[in-house]
Amino acid sequence: MKIRQHPPASAIHGFTLLEVTIASAVLAVALFAILTLCSTNMRTARALGRVHVDASSLAAQLSLTNRLEIGEDNGNFGDMHPGYTWSRRITEYKVNDAESTGLFLVEFEVSGDAGGRVDQSRMQLMLYRPDSVRRAGR
Repeated sequence: MKIRQHPPASAIHGFTLLEVTIASAVLAVALFAILTLCSTNMRTARALGRVHVDASSLAAQLSLTNRLEIGEDNGNFGDMHPGYTWSRRITEYKVNDAESTGLFLVEFEVSGDAGGRVDQSRMQLMLYRPDSVRRAGR
């Protein structure tokens, strides 16, 4: 009959409590970093889904014209941006009440309701249109 001998205690392989604790801490840090990254990406994706309407399209359209009419105008964006309105004011820019320079100050304001919060933007630009200057005798 054979007697089984147990191996010595130093030959038994396993993980100590300290090793398991360190491995758990490393895993927790890695999971926390991944969850933070996912949360940040979700917030960024939501922000990209919101539409911010500004006056750049109005300014581009106005810059294509050769003549500017001094005064105020307003309107809306129709189906492209429902709930948004715009206003525009064009004034002649003069230096020290001198003769006209052909420069016009154009001020835009866009406002609307963006998902429960009021969204408003303003833009000013100068346009040079010598054909729009009123000259004496013409």
